[in-house]
Parts: sequence; structure tokens; C-alpha cells
Amino acid sequence: MSAYASTVINASADEVWEYLRDFGNLAEWLPGITGCEIEDGGDSRPGAVRRMEGPGGTFRERLLTLDDTSRSATYTILESPLPVRDYRASYRVAPVTDSGRAFAEWSAVFGADDVAQMEEFVVRQIFVPGLAALHERF
Repeated sequence: MSAYASTVINASADEVWEYLRDFGNLAEWLPGITGCEIEDGGDSRPGAVRRMEGPGGTFRERLLTLDDTSRSATYTILESPLPVRDYRASYRVAPVTDSGRAFAEWSAVFGADDVAQMEEFVVRQIFVPGLAALHERF
């Protein structure tokens, strides 16, 4: 029912957050996403809906929260080829105080018929490659 991944990125938390807070730039950094556009609600504001093309088809997600103070965002899946329901995910960036680097984490809660399989899939096929791509970018 939950998935989690994290990494340390060689950039400041503010620098990483400035990039991640853009709800419409997912195709720039998440492997497998071939297109991403904001189709409703304005860019990077709660209520915004992004449409992405990726493995298996079209994904649509709604931004629920965006908090610059805590450097965090939460979104939900509206449409997906993945066999999940009630999917709600968050990502957050925090400073690593002894090094000036950024700690990034990504988590989700959801329902699925085969929860263990979907937890493994979300972590290994989405979160880990996504965080690795961010690590490489910075």
C-alpha cells in the first residue's frame, strides 16, 4: 500500500526544489515519459492537471499541494494504465545540513489488487530511476 525511495543530490535543496516544483517538466527528467503538458489549472498551482505519455499509455495527474516553505508537493493519479487506485504521492526536498547537498524523497500510498507487485513496480520502475535521473542532472 505504500512505496518509498530517496537519494542525496549534489546540489542545494533550493536549487533542486526550484527545478522539481515545475509540475509540467516531468518529461525532462523522468525516464520513459515522452511528453508532458499542463492541460488544466495553470502551471505548478494546486489543481493543475498534467498529461503525460509513457510506457503503456497516457497518465493524467492532479497537483494537490505545492509548498515552497517545506519544498514539497503532493499529487494524485486521475488516469493511468497502471492497475492502481486511490494513488496519492508526495515528493520533498530537504537540505543535508552538514554538506549543503539536497535530500530528496518520493513516496506514494495506493490500493491495488496485487499490492506487493505494484509497490515493487512503483519503487523500481518509477521512483528509483526518477531520483537517479535527478541525481545525474545535478
